[in-house]
Amino acid sequence: MQSHNSQSDALQAELTQKIRVALKGRSFSSAAEQAQQLVDKFPGDPESYYLLAVSLRYLGSTDRAQAVIDMLLKLDSSHARAYQEQGHNFAKLGGLSEQVEAYRQALELNPALHASWKGLAVGLRAQGKEPDALKALRQFQHLQSLPPALLSATSLLYEKKLYKAEQLCRSFLQKNKHHPEAMRLLALIGAELGVLDDADFLLESCLEMNPHFHQARFDYIGVLRKRQKFAAALAQARMLRDGQGGQQSDILFATQCAMVGDYQTALQIYDQVLAESPRLHGVLLQRGHALKTIGEADQAINAYRASYESRPDFGDAYWSLANMKTYRFDDAEIEQMQELQGGPATEREDRYHLCFSLGKALEDRGQYTESFSWYELGNGLKQQECQYSIEQNRRDTDLQIAHCTPELFSKNLNSGFNSPDPIFIVGLPRAGSTLLEQILASHPQVDGTFELHNILASARRLDGRRRTSDEPRYPGVLQALSADQLAQIGQRYIEETAIHRGKAAFFIDKMPNNFRHIGLIQLALPNAKIIDARRHPMACCFSGFKQLFAEGQEFTYGLEQIGEYYRDYVRLMDHWDQVLPGKVLRVHYENVVNDLEGQVRRLLDYCGLPFAEECLEFHRTERAVRTPSAEQVRKPIYRSGTDQWKHFESELEPLKEILSEELEAYLAS
Repeated sequence: MQSHNSQSDALQAELTQKIRVALKGRSFSSAAEQAQQLVDKFPGDPESYYLLAVSLRYLGSTDRAQAVIDMLLKLDSSHARAYQEQGHNFAKLGGLSEQVEAYRQALELNPALHASWKGLAVGLRAQGKEPDALKALRQFQHLQSLPPALLSATSLLYEKKLYKAEQLCRSFLQKNKHHPEAMRLLALIGAELGVLDDADFLLESCLEMNPHFHQARFDYIGVLRKRQKFAAALAQARMLRDGQGGQQSDILFATQCAMVGDYQTALQIYDQVLAESPRLHGVLLQRGHALKTIGEADQAINAYRASYESRPDFGDAYWSLANMKTYRFDDAEIEQMQELQGGPATEREDRYHLCFSLGKALEDRGQYTESFSWYELGNGLKQQECQYSIEQNRRDTDLQIAHCTPELFSKNLNSGFNSPDPIFIVGLPRAGSTLLEQILASHPQVDGTFELHNILASARRLDGRRRTSDEPRYPGVLQALSADQLAQIGQRYIEETAIHRGKAAFFIDKMPNNFRHIGLIQLALPNAKIIDARRHPMACCFSGFKQLFAEGQEFTYGLEQIGEYYRDYVRLMDHWDQVLPGKVLRVHYENVVNDLEGQVRRLLDYCGLPFAEECLEFHRTERAVRTPSAEQVRKPIYRSGTDQWKHFESELEPLKEILSEELEAYLAS
């Protein structure tokens, strides 16, 4: 017998199909009637409202359609096709600026909506913005030229329906082998799924057969960057520059030069580009990032300011200033950010960048209540585009605890690759890991690198392809791996990370999320050192809550999310302590601040390194630092940052309640 949910799903699918058939047959009254029944039956389903809105628009009931869209967007504020429907309705009503804005919002969420590109082109042309209208029209024409199956797969990709997109794309390739656009699209789907090996191979193969397919090469560079194959990405960027030429290729090549540490070449190219086009806000921003990374703070500030002067609502430029941590906004900048944040034409991405910037600006001035309100608004806006699930994270934590048992490690005592080179620094972001990295990287026998993605990539490979709802293969698959397989994973890690190292005997991998994979690290690299950077729960979580990350760390955009994530982190670290006693060295940020030399000696003893005075003078070490703490670790230890969260204590009561047990345990430790 089918379950109630299965019967309900089957009924919903049947009704949905009937509505689509009615719409295709232009039976709009019938479609609207059935869609209303679907909404009544499934009032929490956004797609039901979408079908009703479409049916009403075709019937000419524009006002009713708009009301239905409003209800839909309350259910799902990131529903791209709802904004497209808004655009269609505004076009009928003659609301030109509203039409253009609605289509822009739709395309921000799903750039594969060809009808939105067409509507945007029409609207922009009516506004007299001919160059922008032409760009939109070309994008519409490009999408129209795609085979329908690939257009659908592209749309599914942007809607994060990756399993369906992959199936559609693979089915198309079975009938149209080596179709370049299909190969490129399947690679992009693979990259989104984290299967970067396949994406790499597909794009490499596509380019071997189609060496002048510049968009594929552009995407290939992106995949290589994700795999942290920066030298290979640089080589591809050079080929793109030689083959395609033009300003975009120059900029991409400069960015890749920066990724391999050749900041002087990058800056030289940025300067050449800006000499011809001085108001390119994105290039000014990238120039600022490069200057910040090499420690040229004053020049970086000038570049970021020039970036927002070129495009006043460019939120990322303001956030880049705020993210230096040492910059202070003046009254005029704060007033401008507030005005822009509330402006109807400011896009969501710029809005949340501005919100986080205002939070930092007002916190620096001691206006804590106003500051928190901006942080809270920014987190809410950012959360709208995140896919993070507390329940899924808890499930993944439970699986690590269930499968990574003492028996697993005891039966693999002699497995893995025996290299002692890696020093992993794990934990939560904003817990002091950059400080520990800078201390250790100041030692003559240790190379600092970056937050390397290689362990995460190994875990994804072990997990294989699956739908989000499917039971994960990893970490259960660890039970079935042979000693040779584990050694291969460890050796591959050492080989892939070699490009980031200098000549030192040891190197640091500072990817904080690796705390989830300590079992895998132990099995594949049993001689690696692992350091857990731990910070006061409230200080750590609030610091994450007010940080806008360049990518990932989606658990930080909400007090409940970050509080529950911290709890799972502590629970999992407790498990590693039980099943791998003595493996992980825990270092408390507050202890480093209060007793630098004592903690430095403790760190070096654990790593088997002789004491080096340079580690105490870590702020004098000249090296590229790409994390938000870049400016802070170039200064001596300061204590003012340890209790900043207390200024927001009343607003953080919900977080304190979630962390009550962890707070008690931390204070007792």
